[in-house]
Amino acid sequence: MKKQLVSSLTVFLLLLIPIMNFAQAPPLGTAAGFVLFSSVGAVTNTGISHLTGNVGTNSGSSTGFGNVNGVMHDNDGASAQCSADLLIAYNILNSTIPNFFPAPLFGNGQTLIAGVYSISGAATLNGTLKLDALGNPNGVFIIQIQGSFSTAAGSKVQLINGAVACNVFWKVEGLVSMASGTTMRGTIIANNAAIVMNTGDTLEGRALSTAGAVTLDGVMAYTPVGCGSPVLTGPMAPALASTECYALFSSNGAVTNTGVTHVTGDVGTNVGLTVGFDPLLVTGTIHPIPDGSTAQCAADLLDVYNYLNILPYEIELLYPAQFGNNLVLTPHTYLLNAATTFTDTLYLNAMGYPNAVFVIKINGALSTNSYSKVVLINGAQAKNVFWKIEGAVSINSYSIFKGTIICNNGALGSLGTGVILDGRALTTTGALSTAAATVTMPTVCCTAGVIPNTLLVTGIVSGAETVCKNAIQTITVAGGRTTFQVQSGGSVTMIAGQNIRLLYGTKVSAGGYLHAYITTSGEYCCSTGASKSVEMSEVIPEMTAGTFFKVYPNATSDKFCLELDPTCKDTKVMVQIFGMVGNLILNKDLINDDRHEFSLGGKTPGIYFIRVMAGNRLETKKIVLK
Repeated sequence: MKKQLVSSLTVFLLLLIPIMNFAQAPPLGTAAGFVLFSSVGAVTNTGISHLTGNVGTNSGSSTGFGNVNGVMHDNDGASAQCSADLLIAYNILNSTIPNFFPAPLFGNGQTLIAGVYSISGAATLNGTLKLDALGNPNGVFIIQIQGSFSTAAGSKVQLINGAVACNVFWKVEGLVSMASGTTMRGTIIANNAAIVMNTGDTLEGRALSTAGAVTLDGVMAYTPVGCGSPVLTGPMAPALASTECYALFSSNGAVTNTGVTHVTGDVGTNVGLTVGFDPLLVTGTIHPIPDGSTAQCAADLLDVYNYLNILPYEIELLYPAQFGNNLVLTPHTYLLNAATTFTDTLYLNAMGYPNAVFVIKINGALSTNSYSKVVLINGAQAKNVFWKIEGAVSINSYSIFKGTIICNNGALGSLGTGVILDGRALTTTGALSTAAATVTMPTVCCTAGVIPNTLLVTGIVSGAETVCKNAIQTITVAGGRTTFQVQSGGSVTMIAGQNIRLLYGTKVSAGGYLHAYITTSGEYCCSTGASKSVEMSEVIPEMTAGTFFKVYPNATSDKFCLELDPTCKDTKVMVQIFGMVGNLILNKDLINDDRHEFSLGGKTPGIYFIRVMAGNRLETKKIVLK
């Protein structure tokens, strides 16, 4: 009797578990990369729309679009594959068994939990509809509408308690019509019907039709992140070498200033004169005539240019004359294949990954309108933004520009009055002029009177790699002392038991050498190069502002160390390591352990991601496995 009672109770409890827990997101395949698509039908835009994701049709044409942060695919191999993948996704959504049957009027404060919903006819969204994942970020919402679907002006879908747009799907058997100001979340698949989006609409998701036109007018739409979507890191940044230390430089041409210009970084040219800069307003070295430093910078600048020049582009922005205009770009390599005019605002969105790199290649001149600006959002940093320009550059008055400008065979003709450049202006050949501008290079380098962000050596080794040592370690010197020799002829002698810190930019490897250093006595030295001296271990970076953990060495062939900020010591810390496609490799809790060693031995070489959650803090970094 007791066994029967237990069995009955178990069945009863299982029946109470919502069927929505078993709702499965359909595989989208290549359709996941499209923000707008029709298998059969035109895709048309009017007005200025801001789109992130591919756009196209497999039978028809895409017209009226300006610059799209994605690839246009009309009647090609990619559109054919998308059409096939879309049909598979539709069939899965269409055959999914529903477990909820709501009224056809959505919204007005209504809340839905994860599950499969079915409406037998047309449906309307009015006011606010809340999708509540109840704390489960894997909760899937599938809404099957067996008729048309429309929204009222200003209506919106709100995601709460962990719900994510990539797990929301709308399957509609009829016209989808969104009134002005609608905010939609999720992937919309209209079967044999059109999709219409109006002015001011926002879509975090996708608008896909198996057969029907897709039309829009002045909207913002972007593919959702998560659910296994790749983390966008952008290309590998170029190795700047000595160019990192220059804010303004020409390999061949005069560098001149008029007006009150403030510069952080070195200023110079390797052919010509540098004139007009007030030493009191330059935090760095002014090189009035060519010298050894400018010669090295010219050589290194050519290397940087060559790297960027051959870097393959991922997305071509098709309308260079319309660049800016509130366009949002994500970490990629972009191409504009003609002279480019920059108007209004450009947003660079790192999507929460602070080391994301943006490369913008322009095959022609670049000019900005006055008051134009580059805005960095969601963790983007100026030090990770690079502009490669084949022609003259003119940054007009009161513009705010971000990133390192590499101008090839063209004058950097004007950094005009009131211009703020958070970056560098460098040209391989051409004059460079400033007029009452403010130029700040993104990283502090070997600048007189400025102590850079330091790196701390962990010890002197012979061949074997050392990881996970204390941030400051006493180095024992055999025989009582050792001498680091620098190319400039100077040297620093380390007495037994003395600590030494190597500065940002230090090159350390087997048979390593150093570019710059500071001793415990406070002496500061800066050199553009150095000769082989001793073999040194991996260098540990200091904790920088805005971060609470660091990983080293990076890159590694196996082991690496994770070190937490001391404020995390008494906090429960979760560490997760993901592969490039978002697959979870490791999930580990650290308690009262501010330093821990991990191994990626046996994994495929490439890029991995480590995500650390400590209290209410969350941060992700990239690890390179050699």
